[in-house]
Amino acid sequence: MPRAARRREHSAAVGIDRLLRNVETGRFERSLSALTAAGALVTAAEIYFEHDKASFGNRWMWAPVILGPVGAVAGVAGFFNKTAAKTALPVAAATIVANGLQGVYLHARGIGQKPGGWRNLRYNLEMGPPLLAPLLVTMVGGMGLLAAVLRREK
Repeated sequence: MPRAARRREHSAAVGIDRLLRNVETGRFERSLSALTAAGALVTAAEIYFEHDKASFGNRWMWAPVILGPVGAVAGVAGFFNKTAAKTALPVAAATIVANGLQGVYLHARGIGQKPGGWRNLRYNLEMGPPLLAPLLVTMVGGMGLLAAVLRREK
């Protein structure tokens, strides 16, 4: 194997080893902040398309769409700035978690309001609002909260 190829292989292994060591020692704040930012944007876009299908019939449908970019900005700020990771990111993340839990309640209520309600559970779970989808938002917020309590990478 040529020397340059060995050097590239070694540097990739060192990078992966460093990432794994950071995860093992709880030093994953910057990476998880960036993942929170990306997850918030992707989730907000998906929620926008799904809620648009329902014509934003309830004004609360806008909340996760608006909170997505807020979470993304807080995640990016947390990636670049330790103070933002310990202040803005946990506030935005906690708000996203609360909104996700609220979404589970609203989706459950929507299933109950469909014809047949909970007695026609299988059909209404498939055709009504997705009951577990708001938990994806909650997971993105949870990543932000976790990032806020972890130590910063070197």
